[in-house]
Amino acid sequence: MAQPDASCSSVESRAAAARELLLAALEDLSQEQLKRFRHKLRDAPPNGRSIPWGRLERADAVDLAEQLTQFYGPEPALDVARKTLKKADIRDVAARLKEQRLQRLGPSSSALLSVSGYRKKYQEHVLQQHAKVKERNARSVKINQRFTKLLIAPDSAALKIEAPGPEEEPQPERARRSDTHTFNSLFRRDEEGQRPLTVVLQGPAGIGKTMAAKKILYDWASGKLYHGQVDFAFFVPCRELLERPGTWSLAELILEQCPDRRAPLQPMLAQAERLLFILDGADDLPAPGPAAPTPCSDPFEAAGGARVLGGLLSKTLLPGARLLVTTRSAAPGRLPGPRCSPTCAEVRGFSDKDRKKYFYKFFQDARRAERAYRFVKENETLFALCFVPFVCWIVCTVLHQQLELGLDLSRTSKTTTSVYLLFIVSVLSSAPAAGPRLPSELRNLCHLAREGLLGRRAQFAEKDLERLELLGSTVQKLFLRKMELPGVLATEVAYQFMDHSFQEFFAALSYLLEDEAPSGAPAGGVRELLQGDAELRCHLVLTRRFLFGLLSAERMRDIEGHFGCVVSQRVKQDVLKWVQDQGQGHTGVAPEGATETEKCQESTEEEEDDEGEEEEEGEEFDQLLELLYCLYETQEDAFVRQALRGLPELALERLRFSHMDMAALSYCVRCCPEGQALRLVSCGLATAEKKKKKKRSLVKRLQSSLGGSTSSQATMRKPQASPLRPLCEAMTDQHCGLNSLTLSHCKLSDSVCLDLSEALRAAPRLTELCLHQNGLSKGGLRVLSEGLAWPQCRVQKLRMEQPGLQEALQYLVGMLRLSPTLTSLDLSGCQLSGPMVTYLCAVLQHPGCHLQTLSLTSVELSEQSLEELRAVRTAKPGLVITHPALDGHPEPPNEICSAL
Repeated sequence: MAQPDASCSSVESRAAAARELLLAALEDLSQEQLKRFRHKLRDAPPNGRSIPWGRLERADAVDLAEQLTQFYGPEPALDVARKTLKKADIRDVAARLKEQRLQRLGPSSSALLSVSGYRKKYQEHVLQQHAKVKERNARSVKINQRFTKLLIAPDSAALKIEAPGPEEEPQPERARRSDTHTFNSLFRRDEEGQRPLTVVLQGPAGIGKTMAAKKILYDWASGKLYHGQVDFAFFVPCRELLERPGTWSLAELILEQCPDRRAPLQPMLAQAERLLFILDGADDLPAPGPAAPTPCSDPFEAAGGARVLGGLLSKTLLPGARLLVTTRSAAPGRLPGPRCSPTCAEVRGFSDKDRKKYFYKFFQDARRAERAYRFVKENETLFALCFVPFVCWIVCTVLHQQLELGLDLSRTSKTTTSVYLLFIVSVLSSAPAAGPRLPSELRNLCHLAREGLLGRRAQFAEKDLERLELLGSTVQKLFLRKMELPGVLATEVAYQFMDHSFQEFFAALSYLLEDEAPSGAPAGGVRELLQGDAELRCHLVLTRRFLFGLLSAERMRDIEGHFGCVVSQRVKQDVLKWVQDQGQGHTGVAPEGATETEKCQESTEEEEDDEGEEEEEGEEFDQLLELLYCLYETQEDAFVRQALRGLPELALERLRFSHMDMAALSYCVRCCPEGQALRLVSCGLATAEKKKKKKRSLVKRLQSSLGGSTSSQATMRKPQASPLRPLCEAMTDQHCGLNSLTLSHCKLSDSVCLDLSEALRAAPRLTELCLHQNGLSKGGLRVLSEGLAWPQCRVQKLRMEQPGLQEALQYLVGMLRLSPTLTSLDLSGCQLSGPMVTYLCAVLQHPGCHLQTLSLTSVELSEQSLEELRAVRTAKPGLVITHPALDGHPEPPNEICSAL
């Protein structure tokens, strides 16, 4: 059999050769032969698919060649043309075309496997190639034995926050465990019957997105997913392809993943709707904009990685294909192209149950797994961090090593930074001693990480390692992975960090070691990491968190003690100054001297802003939440307290708080300086997962039915914790300096009100409280009033705006007789009935009422109610009552109404 020319080995050159052969054959035809060819092509179309006659009727040889190539693809068009020539009795041209095709391109596509036959061969190849996955320490494990189910919430509420109505309970997104049904439902049809073509799996670093994507590919090849819907699925690592040298086409990428190059490429591409591309790490792509490269539209066009991947994401390339995209970013707007409107799903890590399963899968020894799991479970903070699969892997790796060496499992960690540092220390301590070269090697490794991160590079050539004297070093063998990449002329060797998050960690560490950094280190100091444009800030989120975590005095001592490196003390002062500078001109901070009433009114006005402004505000407030995360990483109370002096008001809007978000906010509130204000506007609160109720034993059920003690024990059972409990507990810390709290347009359930009530009783410095349009229930307002009436409650100024609770206001009014400190009350926006005003007037004249200012500015009052208020004002001249209809009422002093 003839061998194809060596020059036609690539997909692009084969397509070009096919076009040349087709055009040459058609140009050999006379006008009469060309006419017969057109009619036979119309009357007996191959496979029932025909080019519309309107395109064929007046087409010359060039037009026909173009139409055939576009409709069938370059190589299948040759087969169609040869068969049509034989039907038109132009056998000499047909024979010549067959011979030339065999010489230049080899066997025709009819000699290859059919799509269905090749699919089975390809699936077997995928099962073989992806049966094992490499962990960060290069150890290979079977994917079915290591993969542990993740919580995945479809249509994440993190992307669309709506203020709940006053009567509706919050409906949290239900996160499902990632079984076959959950993965299948990612591409389910919507209410209008439309199936999404792009699904985005989003989540922070290490949450398990890549492992989930690989499991989806493996399950598809096993026949468990998308049966009858997807013929071929391809895993596309975006970061590797973006750094790949030279140009390549999508068709070339597909062939590289196939077991051989005899895949029926044209028929596969002709049915793009039956293809699935899994794009892992799409946030490494350039953000859409004028400077972004033009996306590809031809699967055979050789181009750079950004153009090919951009073509898939923007749907200019194979618009009918399905895409499963993993990304850290929660903003689908970063995906290029107006035709890309993705369905989003949030990966939320392990549930409590699956954390335990992961430990057993990792250790593969029930006794050791149980011992390690019990140790982590007793450390509440460390156990909470283990919901992130990568952190869980690090913790298990360290504990496994300690158990192997017979060490005591007493070393604990509270933050992601300390977990990473503990892992690195553990790896270095178990490796052959690097001797006195370790500090120098470590500084150079950090320099490499920082240089790559700022240059958006994750892969490094051997010359990069040689320049920094890292090639063959201890740290290179421990933390860098060697890779062989296909080059233009030969295979190229490259290195990358065992995980991208380690590159970010070492880059952060470089700023603490930069006093002794090698010559040629990136200039700009730590501010290059903290400042920069929005895209760079988004790219460096995890690095900044690591930097803050390394700044704590304890972490600095660890670095000096374990690595023998001198740590720069100047960096901590630079970072502190930068944080304090963030309070100047921050849009979330109200002007100095603004009253709480004005701030609440601002919140209401901001709710009515147009959608574009809301998105801009939301982005700004996300930056503030990210800053709180950074401060949380330090776990150094004095540093956080000093840093927050530059941010007298923490204002967060239109956010849905996760449990980790609330943990970061609560820690910062616990450490905040005296005079701190906190304002939450239109913020959703993640609801704690309800555990399934276990069936009671027969004895207990009989005791309950017979009136035994179980019923009384049930009434004394501790109520379920609300999502706001960590914040409420932080407010009661004796070092907490929180002075003012505003909750506006946040749905406050009864459980939240109960925890807030407990906080009001013990918060040492909280003197101002504003509750604005929070959908309070009657029971919720009652427990809040009980907290305000508590003898130790220090709240002096209260603003309440909650229409629709006329009867329930009796609890708030009755509280005025008991509150020892409340001197200013603003009920503007509430609805007061006549009897309620009568009750209010009676309470105002009670000896136990210490109120000095009462504002009823926008309350509708009858003439009788106004007369009763005038009578109270006459009987109690020290009480200032403001209402537009009260004649000659004096304006309350600013100092009294401040923060109301």
